[in-house]
Amino acid sequence: MLPIITEEATSEIFGEVFQDVQAWRKNMVQYLKEENPEINTAILEVAKYDEAIDLKAVALGAYLSYRLIELATENDGLVIEE
Repeated sequence: MLPIITEEATSEIFGEVFQDVQAWRKNMVQYLKEENPEINTAILEVAKYDEAIDLKAVALGAYLSYRLIELATENDGLVIEE
């Protein structure tokens, strides 16, 4: 089961991304090459699959989704149940 992505997590990641979208995307390419190269390859392959779609936009959306899930997973362990 995937973790819940909170508004706080979304705000945090959007804050990172929208400071400099191009630099953030490039950093995510490098990060995923090291952290999870299979995911990075899959993202790039899907983005190249159809010439009618914008490669950078597809990659940005995929990297954004990956980062949101990653942060939510990290924070999921911090939830204290009553």
